[in-house]
Amino acid sequence: MTTPRVGFCGIGRMGEPMTQRLLAAGHDVAVWNRSAAKLGALTDAGAMACVTPQALGECVDIALLCLGDGKAVEDVVFGERGLVHAATPPRYLVDHSTLSPALTRHLAKRWAEATGSVWIDAPVSGGTGGAQAGTLAIMAGGPAEAIEAVTPVLRAFSSRVTRMGDIGAGQTTKLANQAIVATTLAGLAEAFVLAKRSGIDTAAVPSALQGGWADSVLMQTLWPRMVTPPDFATGTVRVILKDLDAIAELAHASATVQRVLPEVRRLLKDAAERGMADWDLSQVFRIGEAESAPDA
Repeated sequence: MTTPRVGFCGIGRMGEPMTQRLLAAGHDVAVWNRSAAKLGALTDAGAMACVTPQALGECVDIALLCLGDGKAVEDVVFGERGLVHAATPPRYLVDHSTLSPALTRHLAKRWAEATGSVWIDAPVSGGTGGAQAGTLAIMAGGPAEAIEAVTPVLRAFSSRVTRMGDIGAGQTTKLANQAIVATTLAGLAEAFVLAKRSGIDTAAVPSALQGGWADSVLMQTLWPRMVTPPDFATGTVRVILKDLDAIAELAHASATVQRVLPEVRRLLKDAAERGMADWDLSQVFRIGEAESAPDA
């Protein structure tokens, strides 16, 4: 495919900037979203709005998905007027959502049996900032030749596409990524409260630790958002909790003992129950702050 037609389903925090990058790279892009009101900026930029996933599937070679959970993916692909019902389905379906590897393999098998087309699991890491800058990291699972074929398109919003193995391998890698993110988040939250209650300048911490062992993209991204609460969420408690559920499922299936992540999940579940489900991840520190003993 020299000039593949591209479709994008799921215009949310990640999907909108990813699609903008595709348009800026010169791709012809069809878009669908459950809420059509979110398509305005993209159609103004040249995207073609479709009324159903089926309609999108009938006019593209590559369909990209970035949806909230497994049910949303299943509905968009196999539901009424879903992608699977396209008269001529896309040659490649690339799923950027984060799902359990087992569900991904199940859906990919259904897709292949129904259409003869290839499913690639290709979750992303890098957040909305990475999507806007075109620097997302993509970890992919599927046939090598299929991943090679879609990589030029994915390069519009990513700096790296790595094939991790067969179907489901991309999701397994993403869950390992999310395990690191969740545990680091919990550590940062506790360190922030410790620093704040001990009276040091919390705003100076990221620069003081830059280049040391504690430094990380998460340190440089989340810590400043703890100092100054953000106006909008780049990642939410609800989403990371969903991913931790998938990690627990994978750990059970692989007989992997987990000691730290269950504690982190309890912290985030507590945050969600306190009304913080849709808050920015950086604000998890407020639970520890509230539970700390008052100043003497």
